[in-house]
Amino acid sequence: MFRNAIEPWHLLVVAIVFIVLFGYRKLPDTARALGKSVRILKSEARAMKDGDGTGGSAG
Repeated sequence: MFRNAIEPWHLLVVAIVFIVLFGYRKLPDTARALGKSVRILKSEARAMKDGDGTGGSAG
């Protein structure tokens, strides 16, 4: 059912939607914020996996 769920033209449509919604000027800031969020999520997950349980500071 989901064998070919994501094809190249799907990614093109998603990219066009992002450009329309956010505008080309805000895309770098949005990508930077998304990358920062992913790094924070990974570090928190790593801290939980290590058994620390306290996490880190978000700032």
